[in-house]
Formats: sequence, structure tokens, C-alpha cells
Amino acid sequence: MKTWTVRPGDIERKWHIVDAQDLILGRLATEVARILRGKHRPEFSTYADCGDHVIVINAEKIKVTGKKETDKIYYHHTGHPGGLKSITLEKQRAEYPERVIESAVRGMMPKTPLGRSMLKKLKVYAGEDHPHGAQQPQSLKLA
Repeated sequence: MKTWTVRPGDIERKWHIVDAQDLILGRLATEVARILRGKHRPEFSTYADCGDHVIVINAEKIKVTGKKETDKIYYHHTGHPGGLKSITLEKQRAEYPERVIESAVRGMMPKTPLGRSMLKKLKVYAGEDHPHGAQQPQSLKLA
């Protein structure tokens, strides 16, 4: 009996679109990460990129619970001595609402080259418009 393994040519990638309006950030990010990794497929393998493409629209209308709006802080480093920068979730949403969802999903993906390649299939947009109409994305309902 032979063992079947998934190959990159065997995978048919689909495009999904998620409307983030009034959804909670963490719950949205877990579902998006699951689809990007391919865990919703029966042929899922940990060593292969078998996930689908995900488009997230209305990123500026996402919800968070508790006092995260003022208490959650995002950090990044410029690379220079003393270059640690920080920004609150409230300011991040006002300036770059896409980065909030991208950061949440990135934290749930594998920290490997494979995980970084899976993240390239995530497209996040602040408003309702997106340039991926030709891919005919299927609407994905998250509760």
C-alpha cells in the first residue's frame, strides 16, 4: 500500500473574501490563518503550502474587546541603537488599519520560511474596494 503525499501541482487554490465589519479581531484572525495554512482541506500537510488566498475588506471597521483600543501596543525596531518604536492599536487603526489584521494573522502562522510564503496569500484592504474581482472570490461568512 502506498502513502499519498500532497504535491504543489495537485493543489487547487481558491480565493475567499471576508468582510471584517463588526467582527472581533482575534476570532477573524484565527479563521483566516486556518484557511491560509490549508487546515480546512482533507489533504492538509504540515510541510506543504496547501492553503487558499484570502481577501479581507473593511479592515477599518474591525472590533476589539475590553480596553485593547488604548492598552494594546505594537512594537517595531528601526535597526538603529535606541530605535524601539511603539504605537497603540487606536493610532494604528487610524493610520494603517490593514496592519492590525496582518499583524494578528502573522502571529498565528508558523515562524518559518513556509509560514512567510503562506502570508503572501493574504490581501487586506481598509475599505470595500479590492482589485481581485477577476479571481472571482467566494464569500466566506464568519460568525
